[in-house]
Amino acid sequence: MDKYEKVFELAKRRGFLWNSFELYGGSRGFYDYGPLGSTLKRRIEQIWREFYVIQEGHMEIECPTIGIEDVFVASGHVGGFSDPLCECKKCGEAFRADHLVENVMNAAGTLSAEQLTQVIKEKGITCPECGGEFNDAYEFNLMFKTTIGPGTGRQGYLRPETAQGMFVDFQRLSRFYRDKLPFGAVQIGKSYRNEIAPRQGVIRLREFTQAECEIFVDPRNKKHPNFERFADRELSLYSQEAQQKGEPFRITVREAVEKGIIAHEVLGYNIALTNEFLTKVGIDPARLRFRQHLKDEMAHYAIDCWDAEIETERFGWVEIVGIADRTDYDLKAHAKVSKTELYVYVEYEEPKMVTRFVVKPNMGKLGPLFKGKAKAVADALKQLSEAELSLSKDQIKVTVDGEELTVSSDVVDFAEETVKVSGENVIPHVIEPSYGIDRIFYGVMEHAFDEENVAQKAAESGLKGAGEAEETENEPEAAKGEGEGEEEARLVMHFSSAVAPVQVAVLPLLTRKELADPAKEIIAKLREKSLLVNYDDSGTIGRRYRRNDEIGTPYSVTVDYDTLEDGTVTIRDRDAMRQVRAPIDGIENVLYELIYRGRDFESAGKPFNF
Repeated sequence: MDKYEKVFELAKRRGFLWNSFELYGGSRGFYDYGPLGSTLKRRIEQIWREFYVIQEGHMEIECPTIGIEDVFVASGHVGGFSDPLCECKKCGEAFRADHLVENVMNAAGTLSAEQLTQVIKEKGITCPECGGEFNDAYEFNLMFKTTIGPGTGRQGYLRPETAQGMFVDFQRLSRFYRDKLPFGAVQIGKSYRNEIAPRQGVIRLREFTQAECEIFVDPRNKKHPNFERFADRELSLYSQEAQQKGEPFRITVREAVEKGIIAHEVLGYNIALTNEFLTKVGIDPARLRFRQHLKDEMAHYAIDCWDAEIETERFGWVEIVGIADRTDYDLKAHAKVSKTELYVYVEYEEPKMVTRFVVKPNMGKLGPLFKGKAKAVADALKQLSEAELSLSKDQIKVTVDGEELTVSSDVVDFAEETVKVSGENVIPHVIEPSYGIDRIFYGVMEHAFDEENVAQKAAESGLKGAGEAEETENEPEAAKGEGEGEEEARLVMHFSSAVAPVQVAVLPLLTRKELADPAKEIIAKLREKSLLVNYDDSGTIGRRYRRNDEIGTPYSVTVDYDTLEDGTVTIRDRDAMRQVRAPIDGIENVLYELIYRGRDFESAGKPFNF
């Protein structure tokens, strides 16, 4: 088994991830998060909130997961949110056409369906399942359709991203923030994409969790007020130029912005913030890089976009976060379809005298000509620039409700006027960090997974003998420690204490009331500190240590007969397998400091030797 299979075997066995609908044979692209997986996922999300809501001050909103068609017409999803699909003539299996050819050519994702069809035929690519030939590729829209209301109802879609709800709520958000740029909003929730052939576990799902932040900034000023926080942070960047050479490089955020590698400070700050978050939740910094989109893959609305990518054993480098400057594309698109201006009025520090070109429609003449449309025609005329009007001679063309109308120039007056202006209407640009929580979840699992030889680990840690646990003369078998099965590898998840689904295991040495009672008292103290605790009294102490190593529990507390005599317990560190002896009194504070305050383990108590 490769690491991917080992991680998934452990995930299913220990309650992190299960295939959805197993009772009915399952369905690709869907997974259930079990008790430990759900907890791990929620802890990742909560740290994300701590970063973006508490530290950055971007307030959270919640929008429906179903959207009306107009929203997705404006966003471009109805017209252009598709992947090239290719079906086998023999077995009927569907595949992403660009994925079929990516091993025989570069930049497969930039090819059209027609070009992909040609490559598949020229290269003789056949079905991986049965060896059959493929039909021609075609574009397949990835949105799930639904109907809103009874009968024929209103056309709707399950949202393919959380972002659009924040754009649609822009006016409300702007008022909430008192029209002061920059401001941001975040949303964590489910999104849906009808993926053609999801065969990569939680890397590619049909229902998935996104955590997105939309930061609305003044396009005239993209400096970040807290830029110095990360200015000297070194990142692994894989820029457009570096991709031509095939090697990423390390550079500080300041240098990257100054050299124009990253477009501006706000984008650079958010790339560094992404790096900070990912390493905190447990992504290995040595297997993390930021790849800039190539010019031929850059979205038409973006001036710069970087993907946080992690290295995985089976899938290579996988995108888990995208950080983009989306410019003003989204607000303009929704303004056009909704016929509502979306902007922020920005006051100048000092009023300015401005000479401007003014269009003055003559309503007395427009009224009889256009009747009920006269006001709409006048508004359309006022939006025309001097350059646009200079191209028109006697006839001026405007579009009203999709209809092109011709207006005679003699019903319009033009003038220049000098006025005092206190501010201007600004359409903000949007900086968007978009996180795939499920992909991050898998990355944390794979990067935390390890197999260790117990004897070798014990020697490295300076432990005496093979066992870790206290032995008693009365119950030597029950007290056997980690020496049991030491020839076998120790499976351990090196989760960060901040995200571990179980933070402390409390283990009475034996299943006896005199040991269980103080163990349960310790649990109550730990839960008062909001620590996630597991009580385990089944099997030998060594096997219980192993079970908790497998689920990534950072610390274990063992209650034994010495506890009854001197009020102390053993605290065991998962990674080093070291143990210290500490008093029960105040143990909740000691463990809280170990987990959240970075306290040195050796300071938690007196060293314990076997």
